[in-house]
Amino acid sequence: MKTSSKTKGVPTPVTREVLLKAKQYGFSDQQLAHLWGSTERAVRQLRKEMGVIPVYKTVDTCAAEFEAHTPYHYSTYDQENESIRTDRKKVIILGGGPNRIGQGIEFDYCCVHGVYALEEEGIETIMINCNPETVSTDYDTTDKLYFEPLTLEDVLNIYDHEQPLGLIVSFGGQTPLKIAKALEENGVRILGTSSEGIDIAEDRERFGALLRRLKIPHPMYGTAYSVSNAVLVAEHIGFPVLIRPSYVLGGRAMEICYNSDAVREYMKKAVDVSPEHPVLIDRFLEDAFEFDVDAVCDGKDVLIGGVMEHIEEAGIHSGDSSCVLPPYMISEKNLDELKLYTVRLAKALKVIGLINVQYAMKDGLVYVLEVNPRASRTVPFVSKATGLPLAKIAAKVMIGRTLEDLGVKNFDFQKVKHISVKEAVFPFSKFPRVPVFLGPEMRSTGEVMGISSDFGAAIAKAQMAAGNTLPTDGTVFISVNDSDKNEITLNIVRDYERLGFSFVATEGTANFLRQKGIKCAIVFKVNEGRPNVVDLIKNGEINLVINTPLGEGSRYDEYSIGWAAIEQKVSFITTLSAAATAVKGIEQQDLLGLEVKSLQEYQKEIAE
Repeated sequence: MKTSSKTKGVPTPVTREVLLKAKQYGFSDQQLAHLWGSTERAVRQLRKEMGVIPVYKTVDTCAAEFEAHTPYHYSTYDQENESIRTDRKKVIILGGGPNRIGQGIEFDYCCVHGVYALEEEGIETIMINCNPETVSTDYDTTDKLYFEPLTLEDVLNIYDHEQPLGLIVSFGGQTPLKIAKALEENGVRILGTSSEGIDIAEDRERFGALLRRLKIPHPMYGTAYSVSNAVLVAEHIGFPVLIRPSYVLGGRAMEICYNSDAVREYMKKAVDVSPEHPVLIDRFLEDAFEFDVDAVCDGKDVLIGGVMEHIEEAGIHSGDSSCVLPPYMISEKNLDELKLYTVRLAKALKVIGLINVQYAMKDGLVYVLEVNPRASRTVPFVSKATGLPLAKIAAKVMIGRTLEDLGVKNFDFQKVKHISVKEAVFPFSKFPRVPVFLGPEMRSTGEVMGISSDFGAAIAKAQMAAGNTLPTDGTVFISVNDSDKNEITLNIVRDYERLGFSFVATEGTANFLRQKGIKCAIVFKVNEGRPNVVDLIKNGEINLVINTPLGEGSRYDEYSIGWAAIEQKVSFITTLSAAATAVKGIEQQDLLGLEVKSLQEYQKEIAE
């Protein structure tokens, strides 16, 4: 096949008419490049040379009854262009794309607040997104909306037409980040953290080298490009391991593997594993505490917006984990380490804008798990809890403002007087028989928030909002793993006993409690006989379930118990920390009642 003399790699003869017809039929540059054995860049260059560029039609949001001041546009290969470029300074924001389980709507919050912030600075805002069920695609949110896919081709076409100051990729989650590097290579000015900083955070080898240079602890890790390679890496690190593809969204395709066979099985299901798309393997810190930190960096100073402590164990996706702000079970020393490491990482990655860092703490040691130099799904929670609009601040920082200019350089989230609790909402009742225990892959479809000056009241409010009202009396089923048979568990059980609860437990847990003077009936595990714990739950004899699995074998029981609890609308707790917080919520709910106060009232107290 001959190639065009003008553009290397594109076959000839390719006339303008053929290319135009292909585009009108809906072929993307990438598809044409594949068909022609060429590259997307070569096809794009040929299109521009031949004048085959899209025009933008307007969707009249007022149905021609009167002038539409905020119309939105879609592309087509036609004659007349209805999108008129203004002379104002403008910035394009890339949205989060189609919404689905595993991708929080929280990113849309960040996009919209970014729009509001730029409007305050007198800048025209242009949104590119293709999800009709978001606020960012409401016709009156931005100055201009392009209802287009978040692909390299479509974004470049709009960028060429609008000629903005730059483009923001860090508000839409992982989806826009995937094309950040390609956009920069095509001459697009990325506002905020550069694609280089993003790539260092995503590339395990480069990120590991950075952590070693900064002397920041991290769990053992490795990178694998084949099945045999993955098994060797996992065995070297030591089981259990957390295995996932690079550049994941919502923890999709993440799994905890407890042996070599599980790793092989995972690799068989993995798609497109190659040197360009490796899988990442980390030592899974079982039974550790996890923390999230959201911050904003202007290149010089770093604002710590908030430190959240997860109620669930490390290894559960941050979008699924309940969390508390400010943290409630951490020493001042460890908290200072979290803040120090966050500042070091933000400056080393040359972050301009938002950064999220996830940490695990085990045996008093703090480990960095992951760094995301972008908006995270906890930004709305932190912003509402502290009254500090992080996304707005980040947007202004990206166009050159400093934290000092904005008057937030010395903000201290620890001075917030109230306690805020985030609780996830799950769709399990709508998906019969799916596994209900939480892990690294995000399962929730929403989240709620409870606020109070009292920790227990905040917990109770969050649970009620999530449709999971805690019982104030009745029977607690408890089954804890061997490592949880300690003084901490005893203190928690005694708290429930003090509130008037009775207990049933599996044999091992029951014997442990009895030896310590706590009355407890014995019940069979699921596979030991009848009646077993599932039977008791279905018969309405259990009001609360506390089950802390550890290791692969115990997950089977949790699956059965969890589903029985969901079907009977019984509260289901899988970690000791969650059990400890729940009892505080029950106590507050039962003894003192719950106050009602608006978010604005809480934020007014912060300002004072």
